Amino acid sequence: MLPYSALLLLFSPLTQASLQIIPGGTWTASDGRHIQAHGAGIIAENGTYYLIGEDKTDGTPFQNVNCYSSTDLVRWEYVGALLSRTSSGDLGPDRIVERPKVIYNDETKKYALWMHIDSRDYGDAKVGVATGDSVCGKYEYHGSFRPLGFQSRDMGLFKDDDGSGYLLTEDRQNGLRIDKLDPTYTKVESNVYTWSEKIESPAMVKVDGRYYMFGSHLTGWDPNDNVTLSHSCSVYSTSASLSSGWSPWREFADDGSNTYASQTTFILPYGDGNYMYLGDRWRSDNLHSSTYIWLPISIRGPTSVSLKNKINWVPNLLEGGTWTEGITETGYEGEAGQAGGAARTVSCSDCSGGRAMGYVGGPDNGSVTISGITTEKAGVTTVRIRYANGDSSTRYANVRVNDQAPVKLAFLPSRGGTSSSTLVTHLETADNVIVFEGIDGGWGPDIDKLFVPVE
Repeated sequence: MLPYSALLLLFSPLTQASLQIIPGGTWTASDGRHIQAHGAGIIAENGTYYLIGEDKTDGTPFQNVNCYSSTDLVRWEYVGALLSRTSSGDLGPDRIVERPKVIYNDETKKYALWMHIDSRDYGDAKVGVATGDSVCGKYEYHGSFRPLGFQSRDMGLFKDDDGSGYLLTEDRQNGLRIDKLDPTYTKVESNVYTWSEKIESPAMVKVDGRYYMFGSHLTGWDPNDNVTLSHSCSVYSTSASLSSGWSPWREFADDGSNTYASQTTFILPYGDGNYMYLGDRWRSDNLHSSTYIWLPISIRGPTSVSLKNKINWVPNLLEGGTWTEGITETGYEGEAGQAGGAARTVSCSDCSGGRAMGYVGGPDNGSVTISGITTEKAGVTTVRIRYANGDSSTRYANVRVNDQAPVKLAFLPSRGGTSSSTLVTHLETADNVIVFEGIDGGWGPDIDKLFVPVE
């Protein structure tokens, strides 16, 4: 397969057409796996974004704190693990490490990594601290504690304009807290503000001199209904000061949406005045297949914060413009493709027309070739692949486009229905050919339909 660095060179900004984010879909990184960065935060440096989150490949117990990099917020290169499981201690077997966040200390020239540290029964309720010399390098773990003696579970970090650092920490007994960090960002100095309401999954952003705190009502792995405030999953509070004047909690997603079945993890400022909501769509019975709900969020003032769901949208980061939606696409049915090996049309109640192309891969090397794909502008684009995977584990396929090297894509379990995965590739204006094949005798997904942007 083509190295990721070569893909980045091939897919340069000059040839880009439409790089989409598909909320809730399988998101394959450069290592050929669905991105494992749950409960994540993002830190930006010199035009590169670094995504840092939990590795849930093997479920709940701690495995790694992973780091990915991207220059467009769509294509993510796996860089490595900042911390990995040790033989004992806080990072040892059967331990909990969640919601890792990183901020840079301008004085010490160190990166500070904070995370929730706990036992499997969630009785420890501590924060852990590590430091590193580079954002995606190895970090030195310094231990765990309860900040100012209070419990801490879900947590976040915030760095203010003056360089002050703050821990955002959920204290189940006393409420959500903002605690100020010491100048090294490795200790907690004092409490700045505490809400009495029970709010978890905190994330903060500053817009036009005003602070916005986002969070969720306590719902465990499962998002609550967003019909009334008392049952709302995700809410926000705002103030001109960190220490006082915070508004009542307000909803920001559509009523009844369960915040689109997600839980807040981070709010990302990007581009020229754009903001992105980063949420986790947890699957408590299969955590490795949890997906990401990343959506543009409108922040226009204290009472004007709004989040709307999208099937797909374009961040437009490299173009420096405002995000766009309503992408016009052409559909190509999987079962209309040319079957190879043992591949054949199968029934699929949730698929377009009730059918899909199944038996891709396997011992008989099933494949499907979809030809005659067109677009109005040659360049790099995101092809949305609707598929079915009835297994409890991820399926994989090699995908070849025209004469390009094959790309390994992941396809998470679709839980009895259909789901989406994404292929970022270069297309010509006409006569494009996309081929799906198995890998090493394994089964690929049932291919329902491809959606190709017109431009």
